[in-house]
Amino acid sequence: MKIVILDGAGANPGDASWAPLERFGEVTAYDYTAKDQVVERSKGAEICITNKTVFDADTLRNLPDLKYIGVLATGYNVVDLGECKKLGITVTNVPEYATFATAQMTIALLLELASRPGMHSSDVMDGGWCRSPQFSYFLAPLTELVGKNMLIFGFGKIGRRVAAIASALGMKVSAVPHRAEEGSAVIDGYEIPFTTLDEGIKTADVISVHCPLTPETRELINKDRLASMKKGAFFINCARGPVVDEKAVREALDSGLLGGYGADVVTVEPMLPENPLLGAPNCVITPHIAWAAKETRVRLIEAAADNLDAFLKGSPVNVVN
Repeated sequence: MKIVILDGAGANPGDASWAPLERFGEVTAYDYTAKDQVVERSKGAEICITNKTVFDADTLRNLPDLKYIGVLATGYNVVDLGECKKLGITVTNVPEYATFATAQMTIALLLELASRPGMHSSDVMDGGWCRSPQFSYFLAPLTELVGKNMLIFGFGKIGRRVAAIASALGMKVSAVPHRAEEGSAVIDGYEIPFTTLDEGIKTADVISVHCPLTPETRELINKDRLASMKKGAFFINCARGPVVDEKAVREALDSGLLGGYGADVVTVEPMLPENPLLGAPNCVITPHIAWAAKETRVRLIEAAADNLDAFLKGSPVNVVN
């Protein structure tokens, strides 16, 4: 069986192994595949593994042997699911593999906005402390998080993990579940009350989003919602870039309405030179690495192999079409 991995460098830049997939057939792994190379490299393959390489309708029609596409990610918008269904191609994803790492990155971004360790370390390494007349100095306001109100939008496994960590830091956490609910949930012994986004946003000192990108969540955080936020609040986005209106976020940062923005995602990735967030004040952006801890990537490859195993045994799991 011929198995082709189109863009393996993300999940395995050389520090992991494709062995979990190699047990099913002959594996050819490419670090990156350009759009005009997809058909050529995938021809004759029954199994294709992709992360961000696009399988549109034209590409799929030119791959008559293809029976299965395994997406090495939770998001699967790179694959035309409707065309796959017509052609009898099964598509699977890997849900929830990065729960712990994404929650960790969320808190890391929050702590950078609150305590500024990266900013101060860079200044120290540049000689700033050597030049200081005092034993201590700070370059920006620092924020103590204990007692602060945190609102989490999207309360799946990642949102719940973030809630537990934030609660352990002494924050007062409330949540907006994916589906409207009343009441509360108990996470690791902490009671997390439910609210609505428009109600919770008014009093939140920190807002963190953990929802999929859908027509309903696109630009969920826009100029109007930013205007209703508590002045100086922090906003964290480890979900998807288009969940926010980046132009409106830049304006809110410039005016001081938004106290800080931390994100691991942007609307177009890789980031475009004209992205309005480049150079924004009180803004911390990482290049979509919340999922990239080695332990997480190893788990991802193993889960993708489990998906393929289930498909080959006739009982596919995590099917998205």
